[in-house]
Amino acid sequence: MRIARRHFTPWNNFLFAVPFLVIYVWLLVYPVLAGMRLSLFRANLFGGEHFIGLENYTRLLRDPTFLQAMGNSVLFVLLCVPPLVGIALALALALNRAGRFAAFVRSVVFASSVLSVTVLTIVWRQVLTPDGGLISHVTAMLGLPAIAFFSDPHLVLVSMAFITIWWGLGLPMILFLSALQQLPPSVYEAASMDYASPWTVFRRITLPLLTPTLVIVAAYECALQFQLFGQPQLLTEGGPNGASRPMVLYIYETGFNHWDVGYAAAASQILFALIVGVALVPQLGQRLGGRA
Repeated sequence: MRIARRHFTPWNNFLFAVPFLVIYVWLLVYPVLAGMRLSLFRANLFGGEHFIGLENYTRLLRDPTFLQAMGNSVLFVLLCVPPLVGIALALALALNRAGRFAAFVRSVVFASSVLSVTVLTIVWRQVLTPDGGLISHVTAMLGLPAIAFFSDPHLVLVSMAFITIWWGLGLPMILFLSALQQLPPSVYEAASMDYASPWTVFRRITLPLLTPTLVIVAAYECALQFQLFGQPQLLTEGGPNGASRPMVLYIYETGFNHWDVGYAAAASQILFALIVGVALVPQLGQRLGGRA
């Protein structure tokens, strides 16, 4: 008795991906395209629409509040991403070893990443607020004036960057640890036989082998920090005088407080283009460096 064999074509394999593709298009691709369309209209939350072309974009480029929010977002990324990547890499190198103490420290560092933004802001408000905060008690004991971390326009973004770095160290550290554990031990054995110094091993072996992970972590953190919203919304509501208002908070206020949905959609498209462009910079740098 001969059993008939089924001949599978590439279309048969494609059917397995159809459920995922449908959900992906529905939840991601369609909203992006709908937002691009909406940005060309004067629209509000009640459904009224009037086509105006690129007028929303030209208004945004002349809007000082939006330009300030965009500058705040760029500055926040510059304040957060290099320390996040550098500290996470240093922690991964230091904790890439067996032992209970290293495992305990890894757990402590990663534990902060699972906190919600609400818990995060409650904790750090108790630490940094000038009226009764932990640091204000320390400065009072030393006879120093209280520091206005959230009401000084020169300190507010720096304070939020510090909070975000403390909050976000866990994931990049785990990514670097995972990459370090995949590196071939034979390379390090050869380096030890040549009596290479730890700095030489890091500069000539570890860092080049970690370059793909560095690129991924840097691109991910750039995209993530451009989406800053919860910390300023809960701690300062964008103040003082807009010094801590990022682009996402500006989009939220424009769309849901002022009901100018088309204008908010145009701002979100600029943010989307900015995130894509900045996230691609590390990858382009890696490719150009590899060709050189």
